[in-house]
Amino acid sequence: MKNDISAIGNALVDTVFKVEHSFIQELGLEIDQMTLSSAEEHAPIIERLIASGAETVSDCGGSATNSLVAASNFGAKCFHTCKVSDDQDGVKYLESLNKAGVGHKGNMASAETTPTGKCLILVTPDAKRTMTTALNVSSLMDEDDLDLDQISNSKIFYIEGYMVTSEENYKVTLRALNHLQSFPDVKIAFSLSDPGIVMGFKDKFYEMESFGLDYIFGNDDEAMAFVDAKSTEEAFTKLQQKSYTSIVTMGEKGSAVISNSEIIYTPKANTQPLDTNGAGDMFAGCFMYALLQDNDLKSCAEFANYGASKVVETFGPRLSQDSYREVLNNFKKS
Repeated sequence: MKNDISAIGNALVDTVFKVEHSFIQELGLEIDQMTLSSAEEHAPIIERLIASGAETVSDCGGSATNSLVAASNFGAKCFHTCKVSDDQDGVKYLESLNKAGVGHKGNMASAETTPTGKCLILVTPDAKRTMTTALNVSSLMDEDDLDLDQISNSKIFYIEGYMVTSEENYKVTLRALNHLQSFPDVKIAFSLSDPGIVMGFKDKFYEMESFGLDYIFGNDDEAMAFVDAKSTEEAFTKLQQKSYTSIVTMGEKGSAVISNSEIIYTPKANTQPLDTNGAGDMFAGCFMYALLQDNDLKSCAEFANYGASKVVETFGPRLSQDSYREVLNNFKKS
């Protein structure tokens, strides 16, 4: 049976904490951005957070993971390419994928070498999420972690933008893209992931673009960084010159789907923001699921906006199974 969506991305155990802005400033982090760290740098931060009694929630995460979990909960058949270690977090991660119905190759590295990846997500009262990520073993993929048959037996192959941040993961991603040159029916979707990552690894983003993309996902800041634009309007004009379709979220302004022939604007769903963490991942998962049901681009965006709004109202990057079901039922009624 063909996969609806296969993906490649970092396997991270996400731990989300509610904090004040002053805590972010004390750590020297930039609000609403992602910073790469080491396991050693994480340790004192975790100690401080635990000592402060900050409200927290933890689950398996990573950008592509969150998108696949959403699509799988809607009924899509999904497969993930990722890497964990044989430690407590790694076992938790794979158990979470299995529970969500997401397939995976299941290789585990020795726990004696490098731990499973971990992401600390700090959420401030204005619902902004600031991330400090220790990629750990998730950044050390090799070809043994690839299942090229699963990838080529998919309707969509989704690439997490963070794959550019390690040479090992980038090499494996290029291997998958090269393989898919023989499978033109597989649509290739790519997430820009973070404006700082786009700026720092733009040559790699452009190399992946050269393989022939069908869709890119990102927010307005990421889109501007990607095409060297000073405004959203300029970014959209440049994206209209691309051969693929760009799907861009714009916060309070909703989202836009940009193609050669048109720009489709869709207003955001009404929501009371609590935590923006995972909203973009949910948006992409919803959009790809709706696309695979042969919906038009406007309907896909409406479904994705609504799904993202439900995540924004939730502390943490995931919904309950009942909430995923409610999002899907709302879509079927519309």
